[in-house]
Amino acid sequence: MPMKPTSTSWGGVAEWYDDLLEQSSDSYQKNVVMPNILRLIEPKKGMTILDIACGQGYFSRAYAAAGAKVIGCDISIELIEKAQAQKVAGGDVEYYVAPADSLSFIENGSVDVATITLALQNIENLAGAIAEASRALKSGGRLVFVINHPAFRIPGGSEWSWDDKKSVQFRRLDSYMSDARSKIDMTPGEKDPKKKKFTVSFHRPLQSYFKALNKAGFSVVRLEEWISHKKSQPGPRAEEEDRTRKEIPLFLCVEARKI
Repeated sequence: MPMKPTSTSWGGVAEWYDDLLEQSSDSYQKNVVMPNILRLIEPKKGMTILDIACGQGYFSRAYAAAGAKVIGCDISIELIEKAQAQKVAGGDVEYYVAPADSLSFIENGSVDVATITLALQNIENLAGAIAEASRALKSGGRLVFVINHPAFRIPGGSEWSWDDKKSVQFRRLDSYMSDARSKIDMTPGEKDPKKKKFTVSFHRPLQSYFKALNKAGFSVVRLEEWISHKKSQPGPRAEEEDRTRKEIPLFLCVEARKI
């Protein structure tokens, strides 16, 4: 399918995001998300996986390397171009430029597993994306998605704070139930306004995800919460910071089966 130019907020940070995933040895994607999602999906020969909002194909390539047939798509032509350039020889993977809520290249009931990894919170049409995944899946097929935990990671509405009296770190929440659209600065250290890069994130309470799944004909069969793998540098707050990392999860993973 020919690629058509598409302007998206993630297209503008394609270089940065590619470096983060491909060059960093300490990323959450590599150390937390990848091993867990491979454990849940168990990609193998004979399985067809639809990787929605696949970015530069970081997870798509891992599924293909395990033997699965993979179809990846993303709204950003810049990221899909990087995915095409990084195809692994012998891996059965193909890529398309398409929004998550309009996957016209996929036949009804043609895939075994659909994944949306750390992207659903960046997709405005939540219901449309989940409905398209349902349409593409075979009866009994699985949708697995990973998002920033919506109960603890709310752009502009949550942050780490320190209680001096109790010497404890805690997570402050200023909002949760209200849907919100936030502009995210992906280059916080950049001083030149012309070089600043932004993306858009959508906060939704948990019930919004579960309502969309129910409406699209899914039954939730698994929910997992994943914590950070990182540790603080030595210091007076290090032990407490490490404790709270284990108590407050970064990511939420949901597995749903098409009824």
